[in-house]
Amino acid sequence: MKWFGRLLLLVSAFYLAVLAVLFVKQRDLMYPRNPARADIASANLPAAEEVALRTADGERLVAWVIPPRTGKPVLLFFHGNAGNFGRAIRQARFRALTEDGTGLFAVNYRGYGGSTGSPTEEGLHLDARAAYGAAVERFGAGRLVGYGESLGSGVALKLAAEAPLSAVILEAPYLSTAAVAQGIYPYVPVSLVMLDQFRSDAVIGQVRAPLLVLHGERDGVIPFVQGQALYALANEPKRFVRFPEGHHEDLPAHGSVPQIRRFLADVSAGTIKGAESLSAE
Repeated sequence: MKWFGRLLLLVSAFYLAVLAVLFVKQRDLMYPRNPARADIASANLPAAEEVALRTADGERLVAWVIPPRTGKPVLLFFHGNAGNFGRAIRQARFRALTEDGTGLFAVNYRGYGGSTGSPTEEGLHLDARAAYGAAVERFGAGRLVGYGESLGSGVALKLAAEAPLSAVILEAPYLSTAAVAQGIYPYVPVSLVMLDQFRSDAVIGQVRAPLLVLHGERDGVIPFVQGQALYALANEPKRFVRFPEGHHEDLPAHGSVPQIRRFLADVSAGTIKGAESLSAE
């Protein structure tokens, strides 16, 4: 049976080596960023302007701002983990969200899109606070709606638990990034080795602002059931909109923007109450 002991030792060594690589490289895997600064002039967002922010720990951030029309809210937008604002899909989303006069304040996290530094969970929360402070100074807290896309849903929730927002919108949210990673790496003790876990499940109970959750049932990145489970933990008033044909980044093609406008109108009118679950298709 000596061969079995040697085989077990070899397999164990290989497993530990894989764990070591995942631990060392985890932030590169989690934040597949594009550090290049996107050209706002070529984004086909005529009213957009680029502004510079400074975080509490000294990083310099690049944000895109589209001022709102009179009476319209401002979406304080926190993006997903990939690319930068140069992505065509993200620019198209900005256009769709703002064409009715809704404002936008979107920040590139540290290490993304011309912003200095390297992303970490703590760092992204500092970035959110810097964006919030600048947006409040310019537009007032009463007009701000936190909008978190994918990874950004955890950033938006943490901010909403700490600072006043008129509403919160989460697109393809998760219980935690550790829960997502555990599904990808089922044989890895993710909760023990993952540095940035974004525990939305532990934060959402502290959020009192009206909540909209959007999730595609065919999402292959963040499972639909995680969005459902997170919504179940949220305080009222809240609304869940499912997209039966929706994947991870294509919800605007399935009608998410009209759902967002309806929600914002209901928040403004004070008519969103209780818990609602809807299907967009």
